[in-house]
Amino acid sequence: MNDAINHTACETLFTQARTHNGWLDKPVSDAQLQAVWDLMKMGPTSANCSPARIVFVRSAEGKEKLRPTLSSGNLQKTMQAPVTAIVAWDSAFYDRLPTLFPHGDARSWFTSSPQLAEETAFRNSSLQAAYLIFACRARGLDTGPMSGFDREKVDAAFFADNGWKSNLLVNIGYGDPGKLYGRLPRLSFDEACLLA
Repeated sequence: MNDAINHTACETLFTQARTHNGWLDKPVSDAQLQAVWDLMKMGPTSANCSPARIVFVRSAEGKEKLRPTLSSGNLQKTMQAPVTAIVAWDSAFYDRLPTLFPHGDARSWFTSSPQLAEETAFRNSSLQAAYLIFACRARGLDTGPMSGFDREKVDAAFFADNGWKSNLLVNIGYGDPGKLYGRLPRLSFDEACLLA
């Protein structure tokens, strides 16, 4: 049985964490991104399939490549963010399963069903995107996840050579608290949950 994390940790990960729209001019290092990956990769996925692939866009050249793919509402904050993570999935994730899941022939589950492979890759890369957000928060970084972008353009610009497919974008850095919107409401337990 795991011990419950303390109140401060819950605040860091959930109740006091915010989605940021403005960013301080403070860099994020390669070592920080590596530490985020080393934490997020431990989150569970179906049969340990780990389909997420991430491009951490941080150079001026990379940001300019990303610019024409962004919706107008996401343009300024993304260009300002120190890092923008393109969270994608690898449609051939199952080729890694002999290493990641050596308990059986899990690869054949997906090579025999392209639909199952795509559903699994999308679902589990979405899970891993959530782990990315919480790993950033745990490492002292702020995030701003977004879905306002042209997936086809992102895939053509960044993944033409490897066939990965973009899922969502996550801006990463040190958020500017002066640019936060007011906290929006959440649904109550009774509004969103059933006990069966």
